[in-house]
Parts: sequence; C-alpha cells; structure tokens
Amino acid sequence: MVIACGILLTSQACAQKKPKSEVPQPVKDAFVTKFPNVSKVKWEKEEGNEWEADFKMNKVAYSASFKASGEWIETEHEISSSELPEAVKNTLKIQFSDYEIDDAEMAETAHGTVYEVKLEKGEQEMEVVLDATGKVMKKKVEEEDED
Repeated sequence: MVIACGILLTSQACAQKKPKSEVPQPVKDAFVTKFPNVSKVKWEKEEGNEWEADFKMNKVAYSASFKASGEWIETEHEISSSELPEAVKNTLKIQFSDYEIDDAEMAETAHGTVYEVKLEKGEQEMEVVLDATGKVMKKKVEEEDED
C-alpha cells in the first residue's frame, strides 16, 4: 500500500505523451481487458516502466496506470469533496482543520481504495492520501509557486 501511495503522489512528475504505437502490447491488452468499452485513450510514459492511460468513462475523466508488463497499478478519477467517505471527512476535520479542500480523487489499487485530497492553507498546499477508514497513509506539503 505504501508503494502504491508513493506512486500516486509522484506519477505526474515526468510524464511524456506517446502515440499508441509506442505503448507495449501487454499494456494495451491489459487496458482493453480492464476497460473493454473505452475507445479514446491518450497514453503517457511515466517514470520507469509505467504507462498511464487518460480516458473518459460515463462522462468522467479517468486515468489508469500499468507496468510495461501489463500489470494494472491503479485507476483514479476526480470526485467532489461531498463524495468522500464520512471517515475521511472526519479525519480531515480533526487533523487538518485549518486547511480547505482544493480537490479530491478516488484511486482504486490492487490493495484497495484510497482517497487523494489536495488541501490549501494560505500559500501552502498539502496532498494527503487516506484509506476508506480515514487513516492517513501519506502526506506531502508543497509551497505554491508565486506568479
């Protein structure tokens, strides 16, 4: 679970858009097996041997990550803060009461579902990963860039 959470927080760092022809066949096959009704996909090469597919399903934007071997890593999509489980909301109220929720995502992994919540307090941003019981799995503080 800790590895998956680390991947969740760093997967956007070095993405490179790639044509479908460069995506390894095991990745394409695994994607079609997991998402048989999705036809429009944008592929990105992440760090190491990871590939990310961006697509829409039921008018919702998703991303799914796979190892080059075709092993599925995670699928995530944005949700509203009202869609967070009560246990997650309670943890955020108690442990991060001086922060406001900027956005939230639900990520499904082989180890279960986690919630990635971006919080803001003044110029400070924090990303917190919580499981469905509200347990904090990881948190990362970042200072916002000044324009």
